[in-house]
Amino acid sequence: MNSLLISNSVRFILLVLVQVLILNNINFLGFINPYFYVLFILLLPLNMSQYKVLFLSFLIGLCIDFFEDSGGINAAASVFIAFLRPSILKFSFGISYEHQTIRYYQTPVTQRFTYISILVLIHHFILFSLEIFNYSYIILILKKTLFSSIFTILLIVLITTLFQKRR
Repeated sequence: MNSLLISNSVRFILLVLVQVLILNNINFLGFINPYFYVLFILLLPLNMSQYKVLFLSFLIGLCIDFFEDSGGINAAASVFIAFLRPSILKFSFGISYEHQTIRYYQTPVTQRFTYISILVLIHHFILFSLEIFNYSYIILILKKTLFSSIFTILLIVLITTLFQKRR
């Protein structure tokens, strides 16, 4: 339990630092920006209580909002995907999730990709909807959601694949 707390704390701090110091400075083509900190929520332990998942998701979103001065939109998007996480896990991993037998790095790539993609797309849609907050700009919201999601998903898949090979 103690090593789990330490590893999640280190992951939390590293992801916030990477997001704030490096990734927030990327604004490719004016609208593509990866939100890599979502990985923290994706990799939280499956047996963690939903209240803790929601709280930690709120906390990481709030930290990002603090540094971006974005008024809580990251916290809102993070809590939303944390709330949906059990349903998406069940959809992506099926019976393995229900029996709590999932080992993230031992699951098929397609299941991991589905899980990552759904949560990242939902997160980004909520984030950009709250950022723009005007549905007359729905095309811009969808464009930012799509392209930033692709960039974020590729980054998450790349990083998780690199760390998988070490284990």
